[in-house]
Amino acid sequence: MNDDDYSATELGSHWFEHPAPDIEPDRVEGDVLRFGPGVTSAVARRAENTLTAALIWHGALPGGPPPASQPRRRRRPLRYVPAALILCAVLLFLAWWDFGPQVAVRSVAVTTPGQALDCNGTANVVGVVRANGRPGTFTYHWERSDGTRSGTLRKTLFRGQEEASLHLLWTFHGTGSHRATARLVVTSPTSHTAEGTFAYDCT
Repeated sequence: MNDDDYSATELGSHWFEHPAPDIEPDRVEGDVLRFGPGVTSAVARRAENTLTAALIWHGALPGGPPPASQPRRRRRPLRYVPAALILCAVLLFLAWWDFGPQVAVRSVAVTTPGQALDCNGTANVVGVVRANGRPGTFTYHWERSDGTRSGTLRKTLFRGQEEASLHLLWTFHGTGSHRATARLVVTSPTSHTAEGTFAYDCT
C-alpha cells in the first residue's frame, strides 16, 4: 500500500472485513479526524505548508509582509496658538471698527471774536464739535440773537476724525453798538448746544 495515497478519512475495504475497536483520535482538525497511525506524509506536508504560510503571514518567518505600522499621532503645533489668537483679535477689532457704532458727538463749544467789531465788521463765529473718531454724519443749525436761524446743516466725519470746525459769518452794518449771541445746536445723532457772545461797536 502506498502511504502517499492513503488518507485516514477514506475507509479501505479491510475496515469492513475486520472491524477495529473504537479508537479515540489523537487530534481534531476541523471536520477531519486524524488518527496517529493513519497520518500520511502527504497530510503532514499539507499541514506543514499551512503552518508555514500562517507564520509568514503573521511575520513570524522572513519573507512575510511587514507588520502593520501604527499610525502616528500628529502633534498640533501649539506654538502657533498665540499668533492665531492675536490674528483673531485684530480681525474682530477691524470688524468692530467697520461695522460697529457710528459717529457720536462728545462735546460742542463756540468761540467768538475777542474784540468788539468795528463799523460794518463781520464776526467769524467758530463752533468746535468733538466726536469719537467714527465715520458718520451729524446735523446742526445756528441760532442768532437777532431772531434768525439757519436751516438744517450736515457735517460728515471720516474715520479717525475726532474734531470738526463749523463757521458762522455774521456781518453788521450801520452805526450804534450791539451785543450779539450766536448759538450752535447739534440735533443728531445726539443733542448738544453751545453759545458765544461778542460786541459790535460803531459810534
